[in-house]
Amino acid sequence: MQTQSADRPNALTVDVEDYFQVSALAPRIPRDTWDTRECRIERNLDRILELFDQSGAQATFFTLGWIAERYPHAIRRIVDAGHELASHGYGHERVTDLAPAAFRADIERAQRILEDLSGAPVRGYRAPSFSIGEGNLWALEVLREAGLEYSSSIYPVHHDHYGMPKAPRHPHRPMPAGVLELPPATLRMGGRNLPAAGGGYFRLLPYVMSRGALRRIGALDGMPAVFYFHPWEIDPDQPRVSGLGARSRFRHYVNLHRMESRLKRLLQDFRWDRMDRVFAAELAAPRDHARVTGEDNVRTA
Repeated sequence: MQTQSADRPNALTVDVEDYFQVSALAPRIPRDTWDTRECRIERNLDRILELFDQSGAQATFFTLGWIAERYPHAIRRIVDAGHELASHGYGHERVTDLAPAAFRADIERAQRILEDLSGAPVRGYRAPSFSIGEGNLWALEVLREAGLEYSSSIYPVHHDHYGMPKAPRHPHRPMPAGVLELPPATLRMGGRNLPAAGGGYFRLLPYVMSRGALRRIGALDGMPAVFYFHPWEIDPDQPRVSGLGARSRFRHYVNLHRMESRLKRLLQDFRWDRMDRVFAAELAAPRDHARVTGEDNVRTA
């Protein structure tokens, strides 16, 4: 059994968007009302940066251009604290809803804003709602042409809103000479990929299950895990959105009051660093090797 190198931490990521920008709530929150909503991103980012500072964790913040444009001081605090600034696109539009030209305009607009604020190139991108998959892999070519080096947008799981379950679970280049894909963490069990990367599953399941899954990934796969969460998830007092269906209401609000305490435990139980440092060797590897297909180096738990 291969074990993860003791000196190689897992990758901690934050998707910087506010509660009213979540895809599942979009039917009840028109985009043209965003500027009228109470935005709580500064308070939540300050708390996250405090928690990271206390634990010594470093992270990658996949940030919406819309947020960065309106709250530049909050974004500069991220950079000043030594974290990586990466792109979540401009307006949290799912890639599946965009034509190539519109997608290119969205990511280029976000890049300009983020790079102006950070004074450094943006290397990474995560699609809103992990909305790159089998039907729109052309988006990876657009990312490469825009100068991005890696993506964390293809979640190799079954889900009703996203997912490409046959995609490799480990770092790979879906297209020769293309961007490096760094998928969110999954645990391989019973012939299926189980989500283990955070988000709603981290709030729903008992903490010991998430901790156990991350430990098993390190032991069985010998690779760092990619974990993510959102600033609104540590904010149980956020405004409640009315008129939601039962599923959307449950997914968004379940255990918000427990999220911060679980996050503190996660920061204590594992070592965490930025995506660009955790996967520095993979990013430095030549781009022209063969395309990875199927289940790469899967070990069944």
